[in-house]
Amino acid sequence: MKCKALRWLLLLLLASVGVRAQEKDSLVKIQVKGLVILQGKDAKGKRVFKIYNDTAYARTKLRKNLQTKWFVFDLGFNNYIDRSDYTGAVSYAYYSATNPYLADINRSYTYSASGLNTLAPRTGSTPLTPSEFKLITGKSVNVNIWLFQQRLNLYRHKLNLIYSLGIEMNNYRFARNITYVPGYPTEIIRDSINFSKNKLFAEYLSVPLMLNFNSNPARPSKAFKMSMGVMGGYLVKARTKQISKERGKVKKVDDFNLNKWKVSLTGDIGYGPFKLYGNFALTPLHDYGLEQYPFSIGIRFNGF
Repeated sequence: MKCKALRWLLLLLLASVGVRAQEKDSLVKIQVKGLVILQGKDAKGKRVFKIYNDTAYARTKLRKNLQTKWFVFDLGFNNYIDRSDYTGAVSYAYYSATNPYLADINRSYTYSASGLNTLAPRTGSTPLTPSEFKLITGKSVNVNIWLFQQRLNLYRHKLNLIYSLGIEMNNYRFARNITYVPGYPTEIIRDSINFSKNKLFAEYLSVPLMLNFNSNPARPSKAFKMSMGVMGGYLVKARTKQISKERGKVKKVDDFNLNKWKVSLTGDIGYGPFKLYGNFALTPLHDYGLEQYPFSIGIRFNGF
């Protein structure tokens, strides 16, 4: 009884989204755009289902050289490659501790050791180390929402140009107790508080442009797909969020010395409906000091 009710509920749901259903000689055909579901009976009278793609529907769509998909989603994880000059920063920290006047004249806003010591000043007895910026990868989540994605046919729908407009949302969850102190210059200090949650959030308005290959345009569910290109982004929002017993929940909004502009290599690869994406920044996350190049990988939903 419960199974019959579920079947009827499924049929009503499909009908509500514009599904075509046909019944002939106890064979039921349900079609959702290019997806066809056949329900019939085998020799023993048991119900059997067959699912396949309607190639005629796909070929009709191929008559259009420009196709659009709305609201494409990415879900993945962030990390970065750190090329900061920690060794040189240790030397600067040591000499600055012995001569405070030297610390002022040695301020720098580059990716040099002096610039790193300006952004994240430390004393000679407790030098700066790469482990201070270690991320919890499983909690450093990347979510991208592409408002639209368009595909322009270049050659027989196998070679295409794909471009989008959307929002990149990057969470960097720190494993260590560091704190961004807004101001000019911004400083990153080693805090005395143990945080249960400590993260930096950066949001970009981004436009990717990719060259796309599709091995089987007429049968998307059995096609190998690959895209590669570049992406430009502009920082629209940045904030930090910290949670601790001593301070509770603390949020700060600032640009935190993050680069306003971001240029990345971007791409995706997949088979049928399953697709993986990857982004690798060619510009550092910060404007000076820390030379960290972010990257993200994950799963793409509803893309070409």
